This record gives sequence, structure tokens and C-alpha cells, in this order.
Amino acid sequence: MFQAPSLFQRAPLPPATRESEPRHEQTLTATAPRAAAGTSAPGAAAPAAASAKKRDPYFDNVKYLAIVLVAVAHAWEPVMDGSRATRALYMIVYMFHMPAFILISGYFSRSFDMTAPKVKRLITSVAVPYVLFETAYSLFKRYADDSPDMAISLVDPFFLTWFLIALFIWRVTTPIWQAIRHPLPVALAIAMLASVSPDIGDDLDLQRVLQFLPFFVLGLLLKPEHFQRVRRREVRLLSLPLFAGALLFAYWAAPRMQLGWFYRANSAQEMGAPWWSGAVMTLATFGCALALTVGFLAWVPGRARWFTVLGAGTICGYLLHGFLIKGAEYAGLFDHYTWLSGPVGLVVVSLVAAVAVTLMCSPLVGRALKWATEPEMNWAFRKAAARR
Repeated sequence: MFQAPSLFQRAPLPPATRESEPRHEQTLTATAPRAAAGTSAPGAAAPAAASAKKRDPYFDNVKYLAIVLVAVAHAWEPVMDGSRATRALYMIVYMFHMPAFILISGYFSRSFDMTAPKVKRLITSVAVPYVLFETAYSLFKRYADDSPDMAISLVDPFFLTWFLIALFIWRVTTPIWQAIRHPLPVALAIAMLASVSPDIGDDLDLQRVLQFLPFFVLGLLLKPEHFQRVRRREVRLLSLPLFAGALLFAYWAAPRMQLGWFYRANSAQEMGAPWWSGAVMTLATFGCALALTVGFLAWVPGRARWFTVLGAGTICGYLLHGFLIKGAEYAGLFDHYTWLSGPVGLVVVSLVAAVAVTLMCSPLVGRALKWATEPEMNWAFRKAAARR
């Protein structure tokens, strides 16, 4: 999933040059050489450096709104069985919310090159949080759900931790995708092969890693001008009939379509479908998800809003909201209060999830959890790698 970017600059959008998707600040390579060469005043480098570190509010807005959709959709899962409309909305949200996150993650991974500082950043901001929260979720289920047999397994991601291990794998392979001639067709071919390969198994959630791979690779290929084009007025207008049509189709398909096609966690054979349908559905869902993602990105505000600052804390919102959802399930809340499956209950569940994840994305929570989501760990690395 995922922290993000300050004052918006309309044209052009600043390129991402940091190795980490959560912090997409610019490097100072554009200003430092000239200062060193003596072509600018000594004090000119400081404002330039401060400006270069500014975050783009557009991407912070994208991440905050996307994480709200993630939390709300997770909250719908225990209560949507009795509502065809809610299931249809769930299908639409699940079609694009993770692809949007993954695409943005790829966009801000473009500069990853396996140098020591970037490898260190990858380990501390992705691998270490995966280990910590995979352990925490496993222990939470063991004791809160009275499941003494629940084992701690770092090769079998539990609930939402799969995204962290997937992001680690995707980012490590970034140099490969940047080196080959046609990365997106290759990634799509790999996703199609994964969807018809039941022997891949559950280790590291490789089905999801491979089937979601094309969105990450597409993000690597994007440039700032692509986001400018997406945000044009005509794209926003076209997105209205797109979402209306998607809602009608989802309402029709809700009782007929397996949700496994949206999760991308299993092969076609594991879902009882013919093998060839895996390849067909991979291409179909990629096209639909991309169209809905474009529609979503088109409506995200580009200027700073009250929630922009929360976009920098989406990693906390993503990792913490699962405790709320699973805790309510383990406590039998959804079974005891059956009215939560009704229209009023669905509204209440949605509001609670949105408010809770908003609070979890706050800077206060981010600072409190920095030891787990962004530990320094200089002691674990050689000095060259630990140096910023």
C-alpha cells in the first residue's frame, strides 16, 4: 500500500525520484551541482532544496481516498451477503482500488536500482513492517479469535499483509522491467500464465503477486504528463457513464460472478472454471480495472484539501484498519447485530470504517508507529548503506 506526498504544482507534475513509494520527494540533483559549481548564490540552494522536497498533494489525495475505499470495502465483506446492491458496489470498488494503489506504487518505484541506500529503504519500510505486522495479525487471531493452532508463518501472508510482500517482490524486480523492451506485454503474459497454474500454491501469495504484476509494471512506465491527461475535464465527464455502466453490470453480475476473480488469489481451476477462462479473465479484468482506475484518478482533487496531509500516513491506515475489521468479526459483532446487514447498518459500517481509517492515517499515529513502519535500523547496515 504507502505513504505519500505539499503544495500542488499544476504543470508539470514533479517526477518521482525517490526509491520509496511512500515518500515521493524529489532529489536535489537539479540544484546541488550548480551550487557546487558556483553558478548560483550560496543561499540559493536552501530554497531550492526546500522546494524540491515538497510533496505533490494530488498523490496524497489519491492515496487517502484509495485507503478509505479499501477500509470501507473490507467492512462490507461481513455484512453484504443479504444485499445485492452492496455486493455490486463491493465488486466495483474491488475492481480498481488495489490496482490504483499498485499503479501508484509502481510510478514511485521508477528510480529503484538496487543501490545500497535504496535496498536499505526497501528493507526498513517494506520487509520489516511485513514481518512485524504478519506476526501481530497472527497473534491477534490466535488470542482474540481463540485459535490456538494459528501459527506464525512469514511465507503465508494473513489478510492484508500480502501487499507488503508483493511490493517487496515487485520493487526488487524493477530493474528487470526497466531493462526489457516490452515490459507490459510480458507482465500480462506472466499474469495470464499464473491464472491457469494451480500448482503455484499459497506461498508468499504468489498468485496475487503475479496476477497484479501488470499494474505495477504499468506504473513504472507512466510519466507525469500521463496524470495530467487523466485529469482533463473530458476524462472526468466520460468517467460518469463509465461508472454508471459498471454499476449496472455489477448489479446484474453480483449473484452470478465469483468474487475470486477480483481477489486474484487463485487460478481458474481452483475456482472451478475452465483453464482457458483464467487467461481471458486476466485480460478482461485488467482492462476494466484500468478504465475504472482512470475514472477514479480523474476525479481526485489536485489541490491541497483537509485530508491531503493524511495521504502521508496511509501505510498506518492500511496496516491498522484490519485489526478493527477482524476484531469486530472475532467478537461476533456482525452476527449479533443483524441490523448491520440492512441499509442503515451498511451506512453505519461504512461511516465507522471511513472515520476509523482517517484517524489511523493521522500524523500523530504515524509518529507513534514510525518504529514499526519506518525504522531507521542503522545498526543493521553498513555505514555506506545507512547514510542518507
